[in-house]
Amino acid sequence: MPDRIEPCLANSSASRPRGDEWSYELKWDGYRLAVGIEQGKVRIVTRGGHDWTQRFPGIEAAARNFLPTTVILDGEPVVLCEQERSDFGQLQSSLGGRGGKLPAGIAIFYGFDLLYFGGHDLTRMEHSAGRQILEEVVPAEQQGSIPLSEEFDADPEDLLAHACSHELEGIIAEHLNRPYRSGRTVTG
Repeated sequence: MPDRIEPCLANSSASRPRGDEWSYELKWDGYRLAVGIEQGKVRIVTRGGHDWTQRFPGIEAAARNFLPTTVILDGEPVVLCEQERSDFGQLQSSLGGRGGKLPAGIAIFYGFDLLYFGGHDLTRMEHSAGRQILEEVVPAEQQGSIPLSEEFDADPEDLLAHACSHELEGIIAEHLNRPYRSGRTVTG
């Protein structure tokens, strides 16, 4: 299993891609992390390669409880406010403020992509196929502190308007027929 896979990072775009080959997710306001499990050991790594396992004990425990033997899951830890939206300020506060080193026990981890599973690199797989495997590996009834970021088959303008009306970060577009791409991309 690789120590780290560089995450795919989206750029802002004034236009939203449309068509049946696209799916959309809400954009969460957290830190980009990867949760890796190998031989029962959980490792939570930042996009810069720093080990933050001790900073997210709830996510570590949840991963240890149900994720399979060898996996790398890409996503973001968030702290939800009363309105069920991610609150970056609360996430930072739970870690002890900017630059803090406290554990964020109240954070949950929204999974976006399954990058590695059972000895296989899934980053070359089409997004739709990888998502199907992700949903089998992290079934809804076992998600708890590691829910999957929900995909929407909706008009992107309507979804963005909904996100904005609920003071969310925005939306992410995923091309269903393209593989995972590490680094910064325009449409995620």
